[in-house]
Amino acid sequence: MWRLAIPVLGEQVLVMLVGFVDTGLASRYLEGEAPLAAIGLMAYTLWLIPSMFSLVSIGATAVVARHVGARKIDMATKATHQALLCGAVVAGAVMFIFGVAGENFVALLNLEEEAADLASRYLRYMIPIIPAIMVQSVGVSCLRGAGDTVSGLVAMAVMNAVNVLISISLVLGLGPAPRLGWDGLALGTAIGHVIGALIVLGLLMAGRAGIRLRPQQMRPDLEMIRRILRVGIPGGVDLLTILTCHLWFLGIINGLGTVSAAAHSLAIRIESIAYLPGTAFQVAAATLAGQYLGAKDHDRAFRGTISALAAGGSLMIGAGFLFYFGGGWLTQIFIRSSTTPAAELTIRLLRLAALAMPSLAIHMILSGALRGAGDTRWPFAINLAGLLGVRIPIGIWLATETFDLPLTDVTLHGIGLGAVGAWGAMVADVVLRSALILWRFLHGGWKQTKV
Repeated sequence: MWRLAIPVLGEQVLVMLVGFVDTGLASRYLEGEAPLAAIGLMAYTLWLIPSMFSLVSIGATAVVARHVGARKIDMATKATHQALLCGAVVAGAVMFIFGVAGENFVALLNLEEEAADLASRYLRYMIPIIPAIMVQSVGVSCLRGAGDTVSGLVAMAVMNAVNVLISISLVLGLGPAPRLGWDGLALGTAIGHVIGALIVLGLLMAGRAGIRLRPQQMRPDLEMIRRILRVGIPGGVDLLTILTCHLWFLGIINGLGTVSAAAHSLAIRIESIAYLPGTAFQVAAATLAGQYLGAKDHDRAFRGTISALAAGGSLMIGAGFLFYFGGGWLTQIFIRSSTTPAAELTIRLLRLAALAMPSLAIHMILSGALRGAGDTRWPFAINLAGLLGVRIPIGIWLATETFDLPLTDVTLHGIGLGAVGAWGAMVADVVLRSALILWRFLHGGWKQTKV
């Protein structure tokens, strides 16, 4: 478990540090609160794009893990080739969607004019490098299924070093680099993703974890594609549904004004500290569950998941204590004064986030185990119930003073608590989903899932 989790933890630390650098540059060296609000939307966008490839990557992880557990490396290699082939098709579709509807995507999320313009400029830099994001997402998922979590760390380390170096140089105009401001942030991210993709391709072609990529083997195998998509589509739709609801939730926050949008952006960025162990042990749980089920060892699949939950959950609860008692200090890393409206609101939001940490740990890590086992339909149904049944409707009601009932001309009165009310609904949603995912895990039906 620790061998699988620690490299992913390192990888996620690097992801967090890049996010911190981007947020710090936007808040300290670019004028006003609009860049901070815009970088918050771009953080969601850079979550959305890889999530679109989860239609392939979740299925690839499960299928590769099962074959490696059964010691069928040739079949795991075939699954990797087919996953990248499917990913290329999805990448073309994603580029087309953002190329045609990118401006509308930004407009839907209710940023005020200056922040919306910045977000649109950033997005234009991201569209051409979508295939590189696909290679990273799908390639690393295949390697994780094979038990290799170190390669993702290596690729992310180089990618993030490039990203940080270029972004800082171009935003501030260090040395011979031109001072590009906001555009420098986008260029650093784009170049970093291209470098990361080249590293992943190189590792696969070198035969990492016994999986050797060969271009001449990239011929469609409809049976293997069907197996990958049978698991991947429910899991991918699940993640895309989660992200769509998160973006809807972001639109609610953005509609409350730039201060609320900036505070939400910063609080989410700081909260990502807790996602480090959550994601690391989620990956460990997924790989252990998949490989032990492939080896027909149901007991070790269960115990491996419980071990991942105990370790990852303890770290996430520790992060919750940090948010609750150290929110002011964390906020001042990005905003010089903790008495500005955005800083004060951020501190309040972090205290709410702290309350959700035990439930978030259960939801993240057990969902990872179920997906690794190929049981992707139950997490999808549970997430749908929590997000659409609790977070969005209760968030709107608690956050806004008045709101229109969808598909009618009826206007209803809300509580008007602003971003604090919206985050209260978010906590309630996480608690509900964690209880449901725990029930499904203890039920044990995931052990019988066929991949």
